[in-house]
This record gives sequence, C-alpha cells and structure tokens, in this order.
Amino acid sequence: MTHNVHKSWLMVTAIVVASFGPVFFFGTMPSSSEPARWTLDFLSWSVDAAQSYEAPTTRFLSALTGGFLFGWGICIFFLRQWVYDKAPDETRKAVLAGVLSWFVLDSMGSIASGNPSNAFFNIIVLLIAVGPLWRPAKG
Repeated sequence: MTHNVHKSWLMVTAIVVASFGPVFFFGTMPSSSEPARWTLDFLSWSVDAAQSYEAPTTRFLSALTGGFLFGWGICIFFLRQWVYDKAPDETRKAVLAGVLSWFVLDSMGSIASGNPSNAFFNIIVLLIAVGPLWRPAKG
C-alpha cells in the first residue's frame, strides 16, 4: 500500500460519507422525502414501506443527519487535500477513528432500536469507506 493509494482512497471515503447527506437533507421536505424514506426502509429491511417521513421530528432528525454526514464527508475531503501530505499516517488514523466510531455507535443504536439489519449494511459501508486505509502505507 502506498501513500498515493491511501490519498486516493480518502476521496472514496469522503464520497461514501458525504453522499448520505443530500439524501437525508431532501428528506426534510415532504415533496422530496421519498429517497430518504426508501433508504430507511431498505436499511431496516425488509422493504415494506413501514418507514415514514410524515412526522416533523423525523424530518428534523433527517436535517441534522444530512448536515452531519455531508459536513463529515467534506472534512475528510479537506483532510485529504490539506493535511494528508504533511501527516499521512495521522490523517489515516483520524479518518479510521471517525469511521470506526460511527460504525460502533450506529450499529449499536440500530440493534437497540430494533433495526439489526442496518448493522449488517454498516459492515458493507465500513469495508468500502475504509478500504486500504486499514494498513499503514509503505514509503
């Protein structure tokens, strides 16, 4: 694994994280909430239209979630752009710590809320987001 591979993969990680932001942002408005509702329906498996975006509290939580995820993805992007070349291993470790923290808390919360299928989907997202960042780069 090289530093160039890691730096390139940080772009993948940024896109994976940030891509959920607009989906949930658009969930804040009833006229554009279907992708967010479908995403929750899919992640809570099975796809049965049981998830609803009717409640204002759900739309508000979607606004918060969308903002946090988009901001976190942008943060990863700029760590890649401005910090990685100065401190590659520290940047890699910081991104890994963030992704692993998300994974643990989100998965535990999903299981506690009766949506254990999302913990499975989180494993897939974790593997994509982390990719080759698990291991330090050589030279």
